[in-house]
Amino acid sequence: MQRPSVTPSDEGCQELIAQRLSAAGFSVETLQFEDVTNLWATLGSSGPLFVFAGHTDVVPTGPENKWQYPPFSATVADGFLHGRGAADMKGSIAAMITATERFLAESAVKARIGFLITSDEEGIAINGTQRVMKELDSRGITIDYCLVGEPSSSEQLGDTIKIGRRGSLGAKLLIKGTQGHVAYPQLAINPIHKALPVLAHLTDITWDEGNASFPATSFQISNFNGGTGATNVIPGQVEVDFNFRFSTELDAAAIQSRVTALLDEADLNYQIDWNLSGEPFLTESGRLVEAVAESIHQHCGLVTERSTAGGTSDGRFIAPTGAEIVELGPCNATIHQINEKITVTELDKLSDVYQSVLQALVS
Repeated sequence: MQRPSVTPSDEGCQELIAQRLSAAGFSVETLQFEDVTNLWATLGSSGPLFVFAGHTDVVPTGPENKWQYPPFSATVADGFLHGRGAADMKGSIAAMITATERFLAESAVKARIGFLITSDEEGIAINGTQRVMKELDSRGITIDYCLVGEPSSSEQLGDTIKIGRRGSLGAKLLIKGTQGHVAYPQLAINPIHKALPVLAHLTDITWDEGNASFPATSFQISNFNGGTGATNVIPGQVEVDFNFRFSTELDAAAIQSRVTALLDEADLNYQIDWNLSGEPFLTESGRLVEAVAESIHQHCGLVTERSTAGGTSDGRFIAPTGAEIVELGPCNATIHQINEKITVTELDKLSDVYQSVLQALVS
């Protein structure tokens, strides 16, 4: 945590991880793709492959003088570990490593253990886990179980795990008109006027009703830019950014097709660029889900909630291979905020939970 690994920089974090894992008997390699550092480590030669997945990159700190303690000091005070990455998610990586070290000292390994760590989760996520999965596929390596250390908990450790995530489909829409004087609208075409009815229609559509595991698909406009800054000029174009978070009731192709049809029906002069960040995924049941739930009950005394809420995670790049995926990490109340922190007892207990999951799946 003392290393300022603002995405996509790793700042040597993975070197420290590699030292610990190598000492524990892992075969460790660095997969460098452009400016992104990735670590792939494995132990064992046969049996199902269980992988801990996480990221060493963090988001920017914001004004450092507003932090109670310096954001990269990793200060322990008042029962809390303070600093950027405490919850998201260097704390989880530390818990994974210590859990694995204790497990190997106490138990025989009857399967395979892996670590997939990237420095490109908080950024554009192109040269991180996504590229690593392509590399593993080229080697014929398949992950069976993947425990992602994202901060899933809400009020106390283990109260919530993520068993899936919605898909994310973004678009940048350019609607073209003809610039002119506001006093002579007959000589111009106002692209804002053209855009508003179809955008209003998109916001009113009920895309689906969701299902037992996912909420209904949502549509949100995040940016709307048009105009020259002058109050007497009809703009020549308008740019609109929007995003769909969609359930397993839909797929990206169906959404794109319907949006394009509406734009065509509105007789717009437009171009649209799509960006699919990930399809929805779900691990509704299986050995990993049950092992995680049982471990939480054992160490936290809770019946965990199985959720798919929130944004995306790198699980979206691993799920298409058929792996069972669960996200379990510390409380997320302070992630991406000034004064990010977690309790020390929470971190210790998370390590215990991870160790019991290893015991259930690898021993």
